Amino acid sequence: MTDRYPDLDERELLRQAAAAHSAAVRDLEAFLRRLPAVPDPADITEYANLVTQEEQTRAERQAAATAAGLELPSLGTEP
Repeated sequence: MTDRYPDLDERELLRQAAAAHSAAVRDLEAFLRRLPAVPDPADITEYANLVTQEEQTRAERQAAATAAGLELPSLGTEP
């Protein structure tokens, strides 16, 4: 059974993970706003790094949510 009121520490870790993910998404958005019409190899490398950071912080946020008792059912579609 999931604890209905998770420890404050778990909720604070979740808040911090969500803030880190939001920051990563903002960094990616800022990059895309300044992206030139023809990206060069440095732009592609920066994009890859930013996407990796966004994916990592999303995974960390999801792990913190699960630890705080916020498990979501599968969002996939059933045939």
